[in-house]
Amino acid sequence: QVQLVESGGGLVQAGGSLRLSCAASASIFRIYNMGWYRQAPGKQRELVAVIRSDYSTNYADDVKGRFTISRDNAKRTVYLQMNSLKPDDTAVYYCNKSPPPWNDWGQGTQVTVSS
Repeated sequence: QVQLVESGGGLVQAGGSLRLSCAASASIFRIYNMGWYRQAPGKQRELVAVIRSDYSTNYADDVKGRFTISRDNAKRTVYLQMNSLKPDDTAVYYCNKSPPPWNDWGQGTQVTVSS
């Protein structure tokens, strides 16, 4: 069983920035490809960014150039730096292993972007 604890969300105006953090309990965290997902009201959860064990990254088209995913294996933590935020980025953000995810999800962290 893996525990995931997300933090760093909040209310921000369009154009602003936030940095999300996710602490994982997985003892061999460093071997996993990790991802940030988000779920907006009335929509399915979607994968927005992935960082692999070799530190290579991929992003969804609508966040490319604005979001940056990173990881600190010593702290078993994944980060998501979000810049130039838009109202469409409003969602609950979760981290998990990149697909397929673990069955256990954290509580997520709410990001609300006002126009």
